[in-house]
Amino acid sequence: MSNDRVALITGTSSGIGLATAVRASRAGFRTVATLRDPARADRLREAGADLDIRPLDVTDPASVRAAVEGVLADYGRLDVLVNNAGAGHVGTLEQEPVSAVRETMEVNFFGVVETTKAALPALRASGGRVITVTSIGGAVGQPFNEAYCAAKFAVEGLMESLAPVAAAQGVKVCVVEPGAVATEFVNNIGVDERLFAEAGPYAESLRKYIANVTKSFEGAQTADEVAEVILDAMTAESPAFRIQTSKQAEEFTGLKFADRDGSAVQRLTTGWLA
Repeated sequence: MSNDRVALITGTSSGIGLATAVRASRAGFRTVATLRDPARADRLREAGADLDIRPLDVTDPASVRAAVEGVLADYGRLDVLVNNAGAGHVGTLEQEPVSAVRETMEVNFFGVVETTKAALPALRASGGRVITVTSIGGAVGQPFNEAYCAAKFAVEGLMESLAPVAAAQGVKVCVVEPGAVATEFVNNIGVDERLFAEAGPYAESLRKYIANVTKSFEGAQTADEVAEVILDAMTAESPAFRIQTSKQAEEFTGLKFADRDGSAVQRLTTGWLA
């Protein structure tokens, strides 16, 4: 692959973003690896790849604009945007402030809106593509993930609606849906005894849900395995719009898309709390 293709990847300080940045660079992309906090860039610097590391806070429109404009000033083009930055959130509606829901939407949805909007003119010019890392939680609503799943559902609706419009301008749009992935993402959600103490009447159900999630991560994918799927989406001539990263993710999302009345999903997710 020619090394003049430029990729901008958000949320690269660890996990899927870090692994994707390294793989993209080694595949020949000029890779701009961005992260909210430059103080967390050590792992990027130590990754042994040729990375252009820059700050980008997806919740700050000025930061987003500056990052995209900087890439264009220095490279003259942008071929791929990988929207990877995001944050997990566990809680249930009655027990948390609406501000927590808004914050979750800000990071996981409006951050994608900001970066995609800023990048689209350059992607039109290059005939590029937008690849957004969502989640199986963007297809199946999960207990105690109302805010997170709402944000991921919104991202999938945004991208599914944008895809044909962008395609008419020569821009490909994809969503990548991982299931359980062994990264720091889960550790950063903030599940601790305080969360259970504040759950009130939901505490028992929350404990059962967390136990179920913990078990599901015993067979989690690695970040490198997910990054390989993302790289395929970056390089394939005609990538699918919706791409799952594992057999488990395929089966899980497939249940939803075949579930016309919602009963199959409700039986599954209700069982997690039994």
